[in-house]
Amino acid sequence: MNTAWADDVSISDKRFLKNAAKAGAFEVEGSKLALKKSKDADILKFAKMMTEDHSQAEQKLKDLATKRKVELPKEPGLIQQAKLKYLETRDGVKFDKSYSTHIGVAAHEQAVELFEDAAEDAEDKDIKKFAADTLPVLKKHLEDAKRIDARVNKDD
Repeated sequence: MNTAWADDVSISDKRFLKNAAKAGAFEVEGSKLALKKSKDADILKFAKMMTEDHSQAEQKLKDLATKRKVELPKEPGLIQQAKLKYLETRDGVKFDKSYSTHIGVAAHEQAVELFEDAAEDAEDKDIKKFAADTLPVLKKHLEDAKRIDARVNKDD
């Protein structure tokens, strides 16, 4: 039986696990806001997909971290929390524009980069596989987000 301890997990692999948890929490929290605040059909559909897909990925991430004795953060990072607070202050079209830009596009560009790096460079084979397996979903989210963002921000 292969039981890895936190000491056996490289610093970069631990960092990936923690950053992936923060990124997922940020996208889910932002999407929960969208489900409450938006009236845009595309954004509502996207936000629902986000909460479902990220909840599945989050469970896989937690299982992986638990097996490696790595404690994951339970909430987004400080900058991400500030962006969520800002998003809470927006309403209507202003909310839709901010959500599609910050949660849809920017957060997914960062997530895709994070997961691409881990899929290529992670030392732990299971972490590497998780990152590689999750990438297609993140890339689809980014593609969908860019389409929505182009529409809601077309006047800017």
